[in-house]
Amino acid sequence: MKRSASAMWNGDLKSGNGTISTDSGVLSNTQYSFSTRFENGAGTNPEELIAAAHAGCFSMALSAQLAEAGLVAQSIQTKATVTLEKSGGGFAIPAVHLALTARIPGASQQAFETAAENAKTGCPVSKLLNATITLDKKLEA
Repeated sequence: MKRSASAMWNGDLKSGNGTISTDSGVLSNTQYSFSTRFENGAGTNPEELIAAAHAGCFSMALSAQLAEAGLVAQSIQTKATVTLEKSGGGFAIPAVHLALTARIPGASQQAFETAAENAKTGCPVSKLLNATITLDKKLEA
């Protein structure tokens, strides 16, 4: 299975701009620029897209881990926060923090924590990232 996206960039780094599109059409010529990446401009940026991918992947991986334990989540809410820092002559992503809140009928705290930790290490996006991944977990009643 392969998934694709494309980017088009025009101009220099600070005053230029570009668009990002996905083959599925979910993103279609979505604007990105220096200001959307390093300031608060309107549009998206690569780090936001990595965060979305990681949150979605982790949530699905947790659902799979729960199924192996005979559990089904009523809801899984994950927020991924990607850290972008200046590093040497450029930038790096040293860390991603996942904040999880889930409702899982019949789950013990231990079963929840085990499934969440397994999802954190087993999610394909986690495996792809060369970053420290931290996880806060909250099981709601």
